[in-house]
Amino acid sequence: MPGVLTTASTVMCPHGGSAVLTTSNAHLTVANMPALLQSDVHSVAGCPFQIPFGAGTKPSPCIRIEWQGGATKLTVGGPGVLVQSSTGICYSAEGAPQGTATIANASPKANAT
Repeated sequence: MPGVLTTASTVMCPHGGSAVLTTSNAHLTVANMPALLQSDVHSVAGCPFQIPFGAGTKPSPCIRIEWQGGATKLTVGGPGVLVQSSTGICYSAEGAPQGTATIANASPKANAT
């Protein structure tokens, strides 16, 4: 079973930017840290991504991550809890999808499906 993502987890955009993990969940904790929910949207800091533009490049950093595939059996007020198998899609300021988030770690103290 996949581990639960919490505010102490490490999530990055595919270009190395760091997700700022906050949650609306005030009820479920894992190892004393709030569990993240599928409905949470996380901002991204430090994404260096650029796209070709004319003769040069234009900054197009990932600015947010939206989630799919939360746990189906462990929910908080409706939304599923995020687990290591959840998929985070990273978006630019223009709303363009720019790749899948990388989950570097989750809480080993709890599992959910």
